[in-house]
Amino acid sequence: MVSIETFRQLAMSFPNATEEPHFEKTSFRVNKKIFATFDEKNNRAVLKLNEIDQSVFCASSEMIFYPIQNKWGKQGWTIVELSKVRPEMFEDALIRSYENVITKKK
Repeated sequence: MVSIETFRQLAMSFPNATEEPHFEKTSFRVNKKIFATFDEKNNRAVLKLNEIDQSVFCASSEMIFYPIQNKWGKQGWTIVELSKVRPEMFEDALIRSYENVITKKK
């Protein structure tokens, strides 16, 4: 299980990370681009993974990681069930999400 405190601490440990509201959620951004959101009501995170990482995380833990069921999911946006995910697995996915956003071509 990953708490919001742990999520926030990990997300804010990245260089130039900021925390900002995003509709009814909390977003974590780098260079004004979202790499993660937190949905407090449902205790879920959404991460921006690339196609390969999304496939790997979802295949290995389909009850914990799964694509958003719309065009955003096809672009790599992946839901993470924070009450079920192991902290080290979440940290790995969060790092990949951050790196995906900072290396994406503008």
